[in-house]
Amino acid sequence: MSAPACLRAYLHYVDISTCLHGATGIASRSSAHPGIGGFRIFTRQRCRNLHHSIRLNQARLVNGNKLAILDQFKSSLAFPERSFEIADIPNLYESGQSEKETVLHGYLGARHDMSKKLTFAPLFGPNLTDKIQIISSINASREADRSAHEKLRSLRPHTPVAVKGLLRRRPESGSKGVVTDAKSARTLQDFEFVLRDIQSLNDFPTDIVMTQSTEFPPSQRHLQIRTSKYLHQALVLRNEITKILRTELNDRFSFVEIETPLLFKSTSEGAREFIVPTRRKNMAYSLPQSPQQFKQILMATPISKYFQFAKCFRDEDLRADRQPEFAQLDLEMSFAQGKEVMKVVESLICTLFYNTLGLGVDDIPPKFPRLTYEEAMSRYGSDKPDLRNPIRPFTRIDILLPADLISKITPLKDPLIEAMVVPLKTSPNEARHFISNFLDSPEHTSFLENPDGGPGIFVYDSSKPLQGLSAFKFEAVEQIESNIDLEDGHLIVLQARKKGPSSGGSTPLGELRTSIHRAAVDQLYLEPIDWRDFRPLWVIDFPLFKSHDYSEPGQGGNAGLASTHHPFTSPKTTEDVDLLLKDPTKATADHYDLVINGEEIGGGSRRIHHAAMQEFVFRDILKMEDDRINEFSHLLEALRAGCPPHAGIALGLDRLVAMICSSKFETKMSLRDVIAFPKSGRGEDLMMKSPGPISDEVLKTYHLKLSD
Repeated sequence: MSAPACLRAYLHYVDISTCLHGATGIASRSSAHPGIGGFRIFTRQRCRNLHHSIRLNQARLVNGNKLAILDQFKSSLAFPERSFEIADIPNLYESGQSEKETVLHGYLGARHDMSKKLTFAPLFGPNLTDKIQIISSINASREADRSAHEKLRSLRPHTPVAVKGLLRRRPESGSKGVVTDAKSARTLQDFEFVLRDIQSLNDFPTDIVMTQSTEFPPSQRHLQIRTSKYLHQALVLRNEITKILRTELNDRFSFVEIETPLLFKSTSEGAREFIVPTRRKNMAYSLPQSPQQFKQILMATPISKYFQFAKCFRDEDLRADRQPEFAQLDLEMSFAQGKEVMKVVESLICTLFYNTLGLGVDDIPPKFPRLTYEEAMSRYGSDKPDLRNPIRPFTRIDILLPADLISKITPLKDPLIEAMVVPLKTSPNEARHFISNFLDSPEHTSFLENPDGGPGIFVYDSSKPLQGLSAFKFEAVEQIESNIDLEDGHLIVLQARKKGPSSGGSTPLGELRTSIHRAAVDQLYLEPIDWRDFRPLWVIDFPLFKSHDYSEPGQGGNAGLASTHHPFTSPKTTEDVDLLLKDPTKATADHYDLVINGEEIGGGSRRIHHAAMQEFVFRDILKMEDDRINEFSHLLEALRAGCPPHAGIALGLDRLVAMICSSKFETKMSLRDVIAFPKSGRGEDLMMKSPGPISDEVLKTYHLKLSD
């Protein structure tokens, strides 16, 4: 058998190449033993011997690589302790000294080789924010400098290192090496670091390209945080925010921080839950939607003021402002009403915004304005209105309009018609062009498809008869102009809806208000909103109950009702308690939402503290079955044991942090930007690849089967 044929019977091509061209010398050209192509002729046995030799050689190489890996790791186990953080250099540098031997830790930046003997490289601190300049040069009298210089030039940018050398003041420009009084140094730019030794603590691989313009996908979240201009700062600011809130609650208000369990049981609280199976057949935990029941139970103990930065879980349809797991600041107070909780929250928010953004009482008043739910819906068409929006509160106008105009706006008989004025800063012709393009865009066609009628939009134009409002008739125009300041280019938007109490979170006109404002700001027809403009308010007096669609999770009852907040919310007054026997949908809840700049930051309420009353709501109002009521037996028992009146709130920590970060960095930041490892729009962790498939073995362990 020829050498190539024999080798192919036993070896991979790489093995053949290693053998023929390597250092083993097994196969070589020989005039004494000519073979095919000048190579020796190999017997089958010789091939077997060759195969064995190559495998031994490969084993040596593999073992050699393993030893190299172990040696490299061992070299990083022992590294010198840092003298101090880079950020602390201006404060710790001693007055009057010229140089100080120092050890620093951090990441190498991009190196600048000025010559073979001189190199500059920035050293970034562990936070990748602070940096100092490294100077490396070869000194003929110091052989150690040559070794450190060569090691520095062999390392790639972004390598984590420990450096040893001399910390010194930079000579001032034109001072010929003269250093001024060290006390005048106040920034890192006043210092430089003369390299004496450098130790690599890990390699930075060649396959990762990291530049200022590199954008990493969510699957490389660690690199996103490392390179993004804002992500790292947002996480640091989040820590500062929680620290401020914790200090205020502990030191000023004497709250006690209590951790409640994450393994709970399934109850009909209002949202879909995540279920955690156990090895006990037919038994499972659920992850808590909130610590609501635990904190109410705590109110039956001597813990009179509770708080917690709580992790909550809801298996809901995802949106940009929603995550399947999220954090909230939970508060609960015994012997308290809602107004006391609101007062604590107002103080927390003012302190927080003052300390993080430098705002004061002129920017955020210590007492927030209040709007009832009905006022918010009728004036702004939303239960979370943005008070910064310059589009004015709505005006009911149906009593002024002629019947023929009403019939053109809506098919409804005896409708309620509201008017909204959009104060565009442009000419009437430009205003017509703007609103035409707005309504023609695909994302806004839903406003025209409203079954109660699309919006009627008019442009105020003093060059036209009746200022472009001739459809209103003379009397209506006169009254409108006397009550509303109108200028050329302003839009007057009419929208019809059914008469009756408000329901839901918004009206079509309220949604149109938000969309038109956003589009007008984008096209410079309205001034952009100041990042430091914050308008908090309380929305109060929500309906206690709302109609419930059985296609969505509710509280497990059969009455066609669900609690607007949750089933533990108290009616507000004695009259509202009486309404439970007459018409529960007309009862008002002692429920309050904190709204800042159009976002619901928190929701709270006074709770039902009386066990029999709570069971009455479950059984007689919501029409829960006995097995559903029994899910809350633990809570009913706690209330039955003389639980005092109590109230509380939950503030969305992620939303609050995103709002403060957006203002601090003057760029819009989402929930995903302020959470270290967020989920995608499909509820997936793209870095950890979760959720993942479940094996048959695991299914069997937990007594589960997959259905089609």
